[in-house]
Amino acid sequence: MTSQQHRSRLQRSAFAAGAALTVFFAGTGAAPGAGAAPGSTAGEPKLKLIAASNSVTLDRWEGEPGVYLDLGTYVTVDGAPFELKVTRKSYKDPVVARQFLRNGSGTRTRTLPAGLVKDFSGLPGFLRVSIKNAAGTEVAKSKGTFCPNNASGRIRPDAPATSKYPESCSTNPFTLGSVWGVEKGWASNSSTVDYDKPVDLPAGEYTAKVSVAKKYRDLFGIPNDQPTIKVTVRQVSNGGGEGMASSSQASAHHGGGHGAHSAAHHYGPRGADAPTPPALSHALEDRGMAHHLGDGPGHTDGSRIAPALKPHTQRPTGRAGVPANVPKPDLRSLPAWGIAITDGEDGDVPGKDYLAFSANVWNAGPAPLVVDGFRSPGKELMDSYQYFYDANGKQVGYTPSGTMEWDPREGHEHWHFTDFASYRLLSADQSTQVRSGKEAFCLANTDAIDYTVKNANWHPYNTDLSTACGEQNSISVREVLDVGSGDTYTQYRPGQSFDITGLPNGTYYIQVIANPEKRLQETSLSNNVSLRKVVLGGTPDARTVTVPPYDLINTP
Repeated sequence: MTSQQHRSRLQRSAFAAGAALTVFFAGTGAAPGAGAAPGSTAGEPKLKLIAASNSVTLDRWEGEPGVYLDLGTYVTVDGAPFELKVTRKSYKDPVVARQFLRNGSGTRTRTLPAGLVKDFSGLPGFLRVSIKNAAGTEVAKSKGTFCPNNASGRIRPDAPATSKYPESCSTNPFTLGSVWGVEKGWASNSSTVDYDKPVDLPAGEYTAKVSVAKKYRDLFGIPNDQPTIKVTVRQVSNGGGEGMASSSQASAHHGGGHGAHSAAHHYGPRGADAPTPPALSHALEDRGMAHHLGDGPGHTDGSRIAPALKPHTQRPTGRAGVPANVPKPDLRSLPAWGIAITDGEDGDVPGKDYLAFSANVWNAGPAPLVVDGFRSPGKELMDSYQYFYDANGKQVGYTPSGTMEWDPREGHEHWHFTDFASYRLLSADQSTQVRSGKEAFCLANTDAIDYTVKNANWHPYNTDLSTACGEQNSISVREVLDVGSGDTYTQYRPGQSFDITGLPNGTYYIQVIANPEKRLQETSLSNNVSLRKVVLGGTPDARTVTVPPYDLINTP
């Protein structure tokens, strides 16, 4: 049983907990408006930690090192929205988090203490969990990061019907800006504690006590509630059994196309051509519904056309042209990360050494990148066109932008837009040494890079390959890179990673180039190239790579 399958089960469990939360509040019989914090200061949200159920059952799968602490706890918000903007001026500057307090007539801001928030994954050390066995002895304790964007639904019937906030917190090391928020009258899932660190609990009965760390209680005025949850850990064999059947049925009912897509593409460390999926709201991820939450105010310059993802039924007619002042996208490359040496896996040539990496090109706006491909009957290539929109979302121009090609290889099987990006390994004097063969892409909004830029779309539709890349028999395809989002590709497959066999040890640079042939119209072409320094060492059969920090970013 793979880790991905276990995470899927964890997400389904969180969805079940979200359903329990709805029942928990619906059963109170409260009238609309009941539950709003009485006497609250205008603009001050009232946060509270609750548990959806008094007991949970966690499955320990055969061969896994432990269980994932999905305890069904939530942070509820009332009185006013809970909203934070998290930014950094550059990679040389620390992360700064500011709380926005809105009372309907004005907005106040409050800067959180320096160093409290170190990255864009959420509020670190927010949750504390203590687990005791049947004898009352503490056998495990854990801390958890809280991502407010794990929206799980309303806590009372008169709350806003949809959430305007994004659906995940970014874990991309080169993120520049994020928005975190929970609507007034909503709850956010806080139950995934140390998500990638299973806790070694044998089958048996336990008691978990959950609390919010004192520094956050003091900062946000959160009551010191400490829900106590009965935890049953059961051992489940990979060969089947009641637990397995239950999870399989849940997958068949809730997974739909999203689940099928996740199973069809390998997202692990050998992820190769498949972009890393975003961490969507746990209550919605397995249903593939997170992108239907709405898109918030202020999205102009054509960003509202992206969710439809419907290409024109026929190629454009008339003279191609782009008005002088029409809003355009701004493609920017991020420095490479996830850098490692591989040697003969996934089809690589045995005995050779490869340098693998992850790369991202993102759109700083103010307009989305919209590219449509059109196929003539019997042709193997599509002609592609870039489209432009005015501030009201009306199409005002187009220009040819190259081609799209069908990639029949397993793990691809979709239409690639050619010449979107290019990767090179440069020597110390930055002359080209090795060039990656990866230059054709299916565009997807896999990573939220900066949701504070103008016209950032907090709810992009095409967040994975299943939403926008077409079928083999497609006559037309639309691919979109929305404002504020980027597309990550992990370069591990042969022809994409760098063959470093025979290269001498020493200093090199991984170069990522956006729009290398300049076929796409952009706001600026001056920010399309990034470099990441690497140092190769070792021996031919045991090569090593050292990756120095990139300013304050110390992620290899």
